[in-house]
Amino acid sequence: MTIERDQVLEFNLRTPPKGFVDDPFPWYDALLAHAPVLPQPDGSVLVSSHGDLDRIYRDTRAYSSDKTEVFAPVFGRGSPLYEHHTTSLVFSDPPLHTRVRKIMTSALTPRAIAKMEPGLIDTVDVLLDGLAGKPQVDVITDFASAIPIQVIGNLLDVPMEERGPLRDWSLDILSALEPSPSEETLARGNDSVLAFSAYLEDLIARRRAQPGDPETDVLTRLIRGEGADGRLSQMELIQNCIFILNAGHETTTNLIGNGIVLLHDFPEQREKLQVEHGLIQSAVEEVLRYRSPNQLGNRETTKAVELGGVDVPAGTNLHLMIGAANRDPVVFAAPEDFDITRKPNRHLAFAGGPHVCVGLSLARMEGRIAIDRFLRRYPAYEILPGRVSGGRMRFRGYAGLPARLGRQ
Repeated sequence: MTIERDQVLEFNLRTPPKGFVDDPFPWYDALLAHAPVLPQPDGSVLVSSHGDLDRIYRDTRAYSSDKTEVFAPVFGRGSPLYEHHTTSLVFSDPPLHTRVRKIMTSALTPRAIAKMEPGLIDTVDVLLDGLAGKPQVDVITDFASAIPIQVIGNLLDVPMEERGPLRDWSLDILSALEPSPSEETLARGNDSVLAFSAYLEDLIARRRAQPGDPETDVLTRLIRGEGADGRLSQMELIQNCIFILNAGHETTTNLIGNGIVLLHDFPEQREKLQVEHGLIQSAVEEVLRYRSPNQLGNRETTKAVELGGVDVPAGTNLHLMIGAANRDPVVFAAPEDFDITRKPNRHLAFAGGPHVCVGLSLARMEGRIAIDRFLRRYPAYEILPGRVSGGRMRFRGYAGLPARLGRQ
């Protein structure tokens, strides 16, 4: 598929061309080649090059993560979605960002994550046992999506019998972050924020009455403000618990699902990994680059800047095209190739700078263990016709992935 320069200059993220959601990659390549900085009809700007994204992530003075103004016309001030997304870690600046991030980083130390590994292996193996003997499985619902729900549920010590609604709430809330969410999507998102908040009000009250071990219970740490300079308000506490559950769930589900699909679609890479299982870490990094679970980010300019020869005024919303930046030929040789031995691999799947994903080490561990153990247990698995795309621009993954597991 060849996309000409004139077509690229007409590209509008709010009304993308037919087929873009299912296969954005030819458009990413064309944006990088012809318009790595592309003004949009609504006054926002698309930024696609790796170098520009890297600089934007690192410069918190010229580029803000705060979305109080950008989200107002989308969600409506005071709506549940507005309160959530303008209060959560990813869409905030200091001092709130600093306080919440300190709590999270103090809980997710390398030592703490290493202590989670045996429990994660047990969780993955139990799920794999449950797949045995079935004529057909769904890799997403039966495996990939169940792993982060258990891991993040354990981090916040959510009772096992209360975890059922978490995934649907998460999907509803994150779907509202699409560039042009429908009224139905917004309604579902608002309802899910309210339901999630009501549940967390009760869970927090129970945890205040009976605190957990702050060494392993992140919710207890958040309540106490451990690791930060001050405690969170009740609203800040609730909205950031929602954020932790949402962010940890959706992106890791996509990482695992995308990895299993890519190793199926590139059999020579699967064979390479089966011969040398030690390549699993670099394989996970290549999955993150090649099919980044999060394809889009945002920043707002705090002053007039120049990007790629384009003058951008203060107060401009920037769409950071992570999926495109991870295919930038200036940084990656043969970026269209899926290569599990690729080194170096300076992908931006976890963003960068002070807002680099706080859970990146945990996500990498989940991806490594889940994909490696799936491949070892079911080396002859086959993805069947009928893949169901997640159907979103911001988050890249599958809603359904039928598979036959074959011999063990």
